[in-house]
Amino acid sequence: MPRSDDTAGGSADTACPHPQEPHHDGLGTRLNWLRAGVLGANDGVVSTAGLVVGVTGATDSRSVLLTAGLAGLLAGSLSMAAGEYVSVSTQRDSERAALALERRELATTPQAELDELTSLLRNQGISHELAREVAEQLTARDALGAHARVELGIDPEELANPWHAAWASFISFTAGALLPLLAIVLPPHDSQLPVTVASVLVALAACGWGSARLGNAPGRPAIVRNMGGGAIAMAVTYAVGALLGAAGV
Repeated sequence: MPRSDDTAGGSADTACPHPQEPHHDGLGTRLNWLRAGVLGANDGVVSTAGLVVGVTGATDSRSVLLTAGLAGLLAGSLSMAAGEYVSVSTQRDSERAALALERRELATTPQAELDELTSLLRNQGISHELAREVAEQLTARDALGAHARVELGIDPEELANPWHAAWASFISFTAGALLPLLAIVLPPHDSQLPVTVASVLVALAACGWGSARLGNAPGRPAIVRNMGGGAIAMAVTYAVGALLGAAGV
């Protein structure tokens, strides 16, 4: 006969057998913020680093480097914010349209929608009898929410927010862009390039590790991708800037 504490432990394990897995509510919103933030920071670091390193290949003027870096920072942050706002607004409009259509179908053909929900649950490997019972209970509790989640893959309570995505991109891009900008204009001339390259690679490694950590993904592939992409971008832009500088352009 199991002890009472074993029974309690079993109940707790049944409720949450894998606490390290992201079963909590709001995962979709969290991942959207993560996506916008990581993309913004990565783009800010890589694009600004490529810009200032490329200009360094052509000139060592601090005023030129600062002007180019600030222009790249502002243009990039505003572009990222506008792009995220437009993209997520389109996504939200599509989600709202799909929910409106589902709401009309539930109002006009409730039986057909119940049959459809039953069929969708059966497609997940549930027997017809159990699928019907689950569909009826879900419909009685929240018909629109059930169809939105099972049929459309949408959580009506967590629609995409374009302003959140825009601000996340703007702030993260600006934060990422400040690092290579400061690294290229603050050190002495002889150490500008190595300090910038090292700082950018460290930042990209940290960003890759952080994104993987928050998304419960392996860290090494993300770090390698981030550092590799940044290194290639800086090498190419520096080579182009050096060629243009040597040609007197």
